[in-house]
This record gives sequence, C-alpha cells and structure tokens, in this order.
Amino acid sequence: MINEKLYFLGLFLFLLSSCTTKKQQTEEMDSTSRKVILETDMGNDVDDALALDMIYKYMDAGQIELLGIMTNKGNKYSAEYLDIMNTWYGYPQTPIGIIRNGAECETDAVNYAQCVCLLQKENGEPAFKRSLKDHKRLPDAHLLYRKLLAQQPDNSVTVISIGFSTNLARLLNTPADEISPLTGKELVAQKVKLLCTMAGCFNNPDLYEYNVVKDISAAQKVFAEWPTPLVTSPFEVGIVINYPGSSIENDFQWASMHPMIEAYKSYQKMPYDRPSWDLTSVLYAVEGSSYFTVSSAGRINVTNKGATEFTADNSGNRFYMIVDSIQAENIKKHLVELITKRPTHYNP
Repeated sequence: MINEKLYFLGLFLFLLSSCTTKKQQTEEMDSTSRKVILETDMGNDVDDALALDMIYKYMDAGQIELLGIMTNKGNKYSAEYLDIMNTWYGYPQTPIGIIRNGAECETDAVNYAQCVCLLQKENGEPAFKRSLKDHKRLPDAHLLYRKLLAQQPDNSVTVISIGFSTNLARLLNTPADEISPLTGKELVAQKVKLLCTMAGCFNNPDLYEYNVVKDISAAQKVFAEWPTPLVTSPFEVGIVINYPGSSIENDFQWASMHPMIEAYKSYQKMPYDRPSWDLTSVLYAVEGSSYFTVSSAGRINVTNKGATEFTADNSGNRFYMIVDSIQAENIKKHLVELITKRPTHYNP
C-alpha cells in the first residue's frame, strides 16, 4: 500500500513537473519574440514591399514584435503606403516615423508606393483603406526612434535598415532630451542588440551600392560609430536570389486586391524576377545565420565615393553575409513559402 501511494505521488509530481516545464517553455518562447524597428526607403525598389510582407508574416507567427516603421524616402506616398500595408495586414496601430529633408531620390525609379496609393475602385473610392488621416504630420523618424527605444528593455531591440542611413545617423546625433537623459548614441548602445542592414558590396571595389551612395556621409557615420554589432547583407547576396515573378502572378489568387502585389506589378513590366536584397536582411535579422555564411569579425569603412571596405579584426563587431549557389536556392524557396502565406488578419 505504501509503495502504491509512493507510485501515485511520484506520478503526480512528474505530471506537475511536465506541465510546469511546458509552461516555462511557452513563456520562454514568448519572451524571445524579437523587438524590431524597420527602416526603409519604401517607394524606390519594390524589394522593400516584399521585405515588409515578411515582417507581417513574422508578426503573424509571433516571432517578432514590430515597434515601428521609419521611412527614409521623403515622398509623401511612402508613409501613406506604409499606412495602407499596416491596415491591410491587420496592424494599423504600428507607429510610423518620416524623414524631412532627406536624400533626393524622386527620379530614381517608378514610385510604386504612389501608384498603389492612387489606385481606385470602379466607384472612385480608394482601392485600399488607410488608418491615419494626415501622413504629413507624422513624427520625425529620429525622434520616434528615441521614444520607442527609451521604452524598451536594455539590449532588446533589433533595427533592420533596408534603405538609406540618414535616420540612423540623425538618431546617433540626437542630444539628451525630455524623452531620455541619454544621447542618441548612448541610447542605442543601451537598448539595441543588433543592427542588420542591406548595404554595401564586398566582392567588387568598383561597385557603389545604392543605399550607401544616396547618403554617403550618413553611411560613413553609421558604419564607423554605431555602438552595437552590425551585420550587413551586401549587393552580391541579394542579386543572386531572385524572387520569381511567376509567384507574383500565380500564388496570390486568394486576394482580390493586394497592396504588395499591386506594387510589384506597377514597378516594372510583368513578368519579371526581382533580386531579394532587402529580404535577405530581414531574414537574417529574424531567423539568424543558418541560411548564410557570415564573415569573420572586422571593421567596415565607407569611402568618400561610397565604396565599402572590410578589414578583418577580431576585436571588431562588423560582419557581412555571404551565400553560395545552394544557399541562394534554399533562401529563395524559403522566401516564396513565407511570402505566399495568407496573412492571419486578411479579411476580404
């Protein structure tokens, strides 16, 4: 009888321990959800729109908490398009910060953000809903950074920069204020865990990558002074991973009107495949290095012409990503699988 009681007592304690372990695992999973701020030149290259789609899918899966989106393209349609995307994907409360007096880039490409914002239904109503009334009155991005970072636990935020470095450089230059007694650089050092960028080129010294060239002085400041580890996805990575236009044409029949698909269709004549520059930066920032080869530690210098130079240094905290043909194919398959998923909050 005593042995029988001990058996049931042991079984009860085992089951209790099992339940507690599962609860702890769930809490740990929830606590490891990455806090993310996205920095984008939305409206220049359509890979930004696909990268933002990835962000929403990661949010749907509970893998990230999106603290805010900053645009470093000054055109008014950039923020409006972000509002459309936030609303359509079911995250209308996501804060948006805008740039004023930023880099000149209005004639660099077809502004797909503007194209989508101007789309109308047959009755003349806008094709897509907005959640904000006045996009011109949104806060300056570098000040919104301060507000968002000051509210976060130390060493908890991943910044993903898939555009120019202007907002990040301005953030570093901010003084202490009513938001935080720390300077911008001090605030970043305390709150940011990782900066993941799409910038640079390391296999061709004569290639000056777009995101760097559009604001060279800002890129120089960020690569030299940003106080946390920085991992960049360079030009040579995204150029060999092309998102298939056939997926755009065939894999989204579940949506009658889709703001990312409409952006893709308006950017170039269909069908076309588009390099996945910005997408690879988002992939690394959220899912880690398993899909890539990562350089040794070092330093990255930006020249006055906009070239990026890497110097290996064990004491450095700058890295860049590398892919071979097998990795590139695996990444492409993963991107298609992720992007073609139906959003959790989509409600036609």
